[in-house]
Amino acid sequence: MKNTISQRVADFLKSFPPFTFLQQRDLEQLSEQISIVYKEKDAVIFAENDKTHDCFYVVHKGAVALKKSHTSDILDMCDEGDIFGLRPLLAQENYVMEARAYEESILYSIPIAIFKPFAQENKAIGNFLIESYASNTKNPYSDIHKDNLYGELLEHEKHSDKEIFDLQPVKYSKKIVTCSRLTTAKQIAQLLTEKKVGAILIVDENLPVGIITDKDLRNKIVTGEFPITTPAETIMTSPVLTYPKKLTVTEAQMAMMKGNISYLCITKDGTPNTKLVGVLSKHDLMLTLGNNPAVLIKALKRVRKIKEIKPIRARITQLLQGYLDQNIPMQLIAKIITELNNACITRVIEISMKKMSGPPPVRFAWLALGSQGRSEQMLHTDQDNAIVYENVSEDLSAETKSFFLRFAVLVNKGLLHIGYDYCPAEMMASNRKWCLSLDDWKDQVQYWVTNPGKDEVLLSFIFFDYSLTYGDSKIVNELSESIFEIVKENPDFYRHLVSGALQNPSPTGFFRQFLVEQNGVNKDQFDVKRRALMPLTDAARVLILSHSVKSISNTAERFEKLADLEPQNSELFLSCAYSFKALLKFRTKQGLLHNDSGQFIALETLSKTEKIKLKSTFKTIKELQELISIRFNNANILG
Repeated sequence: MKNTISQRVADFLKSFPPFTFLQQRDLEQLSEQISIVYKEKDAVIFAENDKTHDCFYVVHKGAVALKKSHTSDILDMCDEGDIFGLRPLLAQENYVMEARAYEESILYSIPIAIFKPFAQENKAIGNFLIESYASNTKNPYSDIHKDNLYGELLEHEKHSDKEIFDLQPVKYSKKIVTCSRLTTAKQIAQLLTEKKVGAILIVDENLPVGIITDKDLRNKIVTGEFPITTPAETIMTSPVLTYPKKLTVTEAQMAMMKGNISYLCITKDGTPNTKLVGVLSKHDLMLTLGNNPAVLIKALKRVRKIKEIKPIRARITQLLQGYLDQNIPMQLIAKIITELNNACITRVIEISMKKMSGPPPVRFAWLALGSQGRSEQMLHTDQDNAIVYENVSEDLSAETKSFFLRFAVLVNKGLLHIGYDYCPAEMMASNRKWCLSLDDWKDQVQYWVTNPGKDEVLLSFIFFDYSLTYGDSKIVNELSESIFEIVKENPDFYRHLVSGALQNPSPTGFFRQFLVEQNGVNKDQFDVKRRALMPLTDAARVLILSHSVKSISNTAERFEKLADLEPQNSELFLSCAYSFKALLKFRTKQGLLHNDSGQFIALETLSKTEKIKLKSTFKTIKELQELISIRFNNANILG
């Protein structure tokens, strides 16, 4: 009778190298000698300079961090299927770093005496070990091991006080035209004409030593100063000024102005001692400046038709991609993109208003709801909006509502044309339920709060995150004051909000494996919105409402404010803010990569590092849900 445990071990290992190279019978034989080890979070598997164990380890569930004892930097993270502790055994030396359980983990302990004969006899296993260890020992302290959560550095580590366009990376040309020192001016002129470029780089052993532009040819050859047979080294500008690939717009502008030049040479590390990767011209720079936020705002103000806004929105998406590539802090990216999106919506509103038969009969405000209201809508998603207008007498009520409904139809249609889909649940201002007078909105909120069924709680979730996009701020402020008064008078409503917030499905199972969709079109995919982002958003909303903070709707900013209001919980709240920004950046990157909303993720497309970073944000969700459950007496819901 087969040992079912060893069979399960073999079934697991056969999916990961080098065990994939073993014959099934050899793998089963090896698995019978393997021990299963359980480690709690932060438990040390082995310490730096310890004598080696008689076994090495494979991670079955969880994660193990490898680090030097004198630093807090994690040098490597071992995830499901990763091997650690083998190299010192083969090299017959003590452990050179510490291995500690990064989270609750189950490990397979594999005796080296049993494994070594397989490695010696199986050439594929030997080659795998040689290749992986050769590559891993080049530079264990390289930046790739020390990157933060999705590259998101703390805000004070970034230059967020720069002008917005300083942050944008330049787009240089990778089509490089080169020649040698001895190429003649005539040949250079022919090359420039043939390749349709304005400059040529002179290289020596593939390194840049000089540059000649069409302006140089005009000033030095056409004028007769030098004959057309003159070699490049005589008329080139040298030494050539070189810059790194991650050159920002402002750095490029300053370099061109300082040197009074029109071309910059881009090399691998920014020095003339490494390979050429591209050339940046003043023309390239001007094209990049065309996606400057200030330029886009001006372009929006000039449009006269709604269809002219769509290409500008495409440029906003390009800008977003550039910021992500540049690793700009997510909070700053969100603010910039939100302002640009609001400018697009405002222009649709203004153009739509001109199509109406007359001006609005009373003061009104157009509200952005949901993610746009929280300044978190990075990608093209559906519309969530509402209108609140000034109270009127009963005899003017129907006429006033009719005006704003007709107006809202135009705006919602215009937003559809520029890329915002209609809301499937019709939570849009063109729906008469979402186009109300100030008093009607107060009555609506009163009903939601005093009759907190499942639907009412969901509607309040969406509506309570509104922000003013266009119109009268006084009406919005009065509505906000009323909402907080109503909620304050009905403290039991918090319990229902918490109940709703705790209904979001967990992101991971008992052993921290990702929980994916079980059926439907997104079967086997991970829902990063419902399982990771929404639990944080919903909890932040409940907590900020309980403190009667009116002016903050952004989730990360809510947590940062909560950290100030509750110093005893500041570490948790700051972790939540950090996790939310990391998750939002992750979703945005996935959405841009796959040209969708980024909500559902095929886990097989993620790297091991991406999975680890994604999982590392989930711990805060559990701690946060426990906090709000206890605070608002909903402990029974978590069970």
